[in-house]
Parts: sequence; structure tokens; C-alpha cells
Amino acid sequence: MTTYDDDNRTVLAAGCVLWRRAAAQHGDGDRDIEICLVHRPKYDDWSHPKGKLKRGEDTLAGALREVREETGHDCVPGAVLPTVRYLANGRPKQVRYWAAEAGTGCFTPNREIDRIVWLTPTAARSRLTQPRDRTLVDALLDALHTTG
Repeated sequence: MTTYDDDNRTVLAAGCVLWRRAAAQHGDGDRDIEICLVHRPKYDDWSHPKGKLKRGEDTLAGALREVREETGHDCVPGAVLPTVRYLANGRPKQVRYWAAEAGTGCFTPNREIDRIVWLTPTAARSRLTQPRDRTLVDALLDALHTTG
């Protein structure tokens, strides 16, 4: 069951900009981290893991649940990132985001998410379908005090 804001119109959702420490330094100026993006075949788009909150669900708990469901990874939440607001299917949608460091896990493709990729911040910015999602990469880097 979807959760709505007090106006009973705004769809509430949550997600994370999931990152991990890179195994090697990248030659394109990006350092230290890789960002996980998910591919949704229904929309043929690339985005950060996110999803609608269940009724009564805590926002952060929902974000962590969505990361686990969509990527197969547990994660450790960090800094709060900007909330994104947009129209989805004619209804206002509000997605709260956190930075989250990836923990253990293994991705298994499903109907909702068929692929994930780990990319440098520069490559992630380029791969993301929506410009609003690109700003979250910059917010993550600011939160981690990294450049890239």
C-alpha cells in the first residue's frame, strides 16, 4: 500500500545514493568511490535505488528496504541528501534520499530491476536518465568531501 503526504495526493518514497570504495583509482580523475545505479526495464531508465513507502513505514527504513530489494545489498546510511520532488503519472511525488555505503550482498535480477552497475561519479552522472538524479551525485560527493 502506497503512503501519501498530508494532502493525500503526494506519493512518498525514499532511496539512497549507494556507494562503495573503489578497488582501484580511476584514470579519469574520479577517485575512491563507485556509485550503484539500477536499471528499470519497465521504463528503460537508470536511477538510484528508491521506491514508495509502505503505510506507516519510517522513511529511512523504507530507503534501506528499497536498496536491499533493488540491489541485493545491505548498506550503512550516512548523510541526508536533498529531497527530490517531481510529477509521476500526474501526481506529485517526493523522494527523500540518504548517502549509503554498500555492505554485503549479491544482486539478483528481477522484473523490477534487471541490471545494476557500479560506476565512477563522472560515469554515473552520464548514465543517469533524469537530470534530477544527477544532482544527487554532486550532493553525495559534497557529503563525502570528495571531488570528481
